Amino acid sequence: MYRVRVRSVPPVVLALRRFPNPRLTGIGAGLFAALTMFVLACVDRLLFDSSELVYGLLFLPVSALTALWVRPADLVTAPISVPIAFAVGVFPISGGSEGLGGQIMGLVTALAVHAGWLYGGTLIAGLIASVRKVRQMRARRRYVLAQGRGGAPASERAPRSAASAAATAKPVRAGAGGAGGAGAVARRPQRP
Repeated sequence: MYRVRVRSVPPVVLALRRFPNPRLTGIGAGLFAALTMFVLACVDRLLFDSSELVYGLLFLPVSALTALWVRPADLVTAPISVPIAFAVGVFPISGGSEGLGGQIMGLVTALAVHAGWLYGGTLIAGLIASVRKVRQMRARRRYVLAQGRGGAPASERAPRSAASAAATAKPVRAGAGGAGGAGAVARRPQRP
């Protein structure tokens, strides 16, 4: 009698599976990150008097969620939209002076001062997106290999004919084997 091995799932994985798992488009993920960071910056300004540390710490999980929630076809947009969201969100806490020039100067200064948080969040989003892409490529490769093996059984497959063997053979250079000898392979006409 065979024993079936049952693998238990760690409790952390079970807890993470209960969280929502939306699949956002690239634009949707960018809007999610930008709006979330803007709201969090406004809350930071009201509750923590524009604390850069609080804003930076809140930026890291938003970066991770953006990379986790973007759909697989748009994975490349996650590390691009996260720095844009940081810039949108830092505007309320930049502390520029009155006038448009003062606000822009405060924004540029805040971006320069908080570059470490910006790079950290972008790195997190890039790593998560890269890991997801590698896993997607491996799953696709396994699927293709399973489809290649799972076709007809070997006894029902057509035997390899001499014509298909000749088609897959290495082409012979002109004049290398006789004009019509056994080693000659017909060449396909070139497309214009």
